[in-house]
Amino acid sequence: MTEVVVALDVGGTVMKCGLVSRAGELRHAERHPTNAAAGGAAVVDTILGVAAGLADTARAQGLTPVAAGLAVPGVVDEEHGVAVWAANVGFRDVPLRKLVSDRLGLPAALGHDVRAGGVAEARLGAGTGQRHVLFVAIGTGIAAAHVVDGRAFAGAHGAAGEVGHVVVRPGGPQCGCGQRGCLEAVASASALARRYTDLAGVALSAAEVAAAAAGGDPLAVRAWDEVVDALADGLTIAQTLFDPAVIVIGGGLAEAGAQLLEPLGAGLRARLTFQREPALVRAALGDAAGCLGAGLLGGDALEAA
Repeated sequence: MTEVVVALDVGGTVMKCGLVSRAGELRHAERHPTNAAAGGAAVVDTILGVAAGLADTARAQGLTPVAAGLAVPGVVDEEHGVAVWAANVGFRDVPLRKLVSDRLGLPAALGHDVRAGGVAEARLGAGTGQRHVLFVAIGTGIAAAHVVDGRAFAGAHGAAGEVGHVVVRPGGPQCGCGQRGCLEAVASASALARRYTDLAGVALSAAEVAAAAAGGDPLAVRAWDEVVDALADGLTIAQTLFDPAVIVIGGGLAEAGAQLLEPLGAGLRARLTFQREPALVRAALGDAAGCLGAGLLGGDALEAA
């Protein structure tokens, strides 16, 4: 029988879930509301119920669930399997790994959502074949995963990869972390939309601003160029610190494709001196990356058990 991992990528609004084969193939996919408005305890109950349902689905399809993997936002203690803190889903010191393992009777792994996505892109997606990969997700916020030989580094406190909180515009816009001028505050999809509103007095989504910039709207072009310029500064810092062979750009802003990657690559190239220029590529797995990564982490836990 084919062995699969029960995999859940828990977001603030939706959980992207599935059954992932040991080779990284998504054999079954589901989406469920996270129910974050009901509080952290309700979210945990939802996770446990969905995980149990996926295990039942696997057996009904003739598959054998052998492990579970979860990817969650916020601060994650991966070593001890604890969701330390996540404001958007109400987690505070939740021992999710143990709870899921006990519910399913299977070994389990808990990882950070961006790091899980980075592992998937490194092993299965745009970083395949490269030992040193930096995955940068640019959406509502900005975060990164440094992946070496298919494994992401969490850091001493589970906070590695927070490139969105590198200050690139000192004294700039207030960031949610309390600092001013963080990369996330000036170059995320949310920041792009805010900047256009400031310039034009009209509220558009980041995707609409990108489309307007592509169409030549001068204020949209200005907002877009400012974002690309800040991202180039941020990636220069990241390249200097991590020295990856490839930087994989994911998240909502990556949907702009060449409109983003070409000027961003040129900006990065212009800033590098002694550093080696990385390949700069768009993520390949889309919004399935987190679920696939959770599945890979679950498989790793099984091998380590």
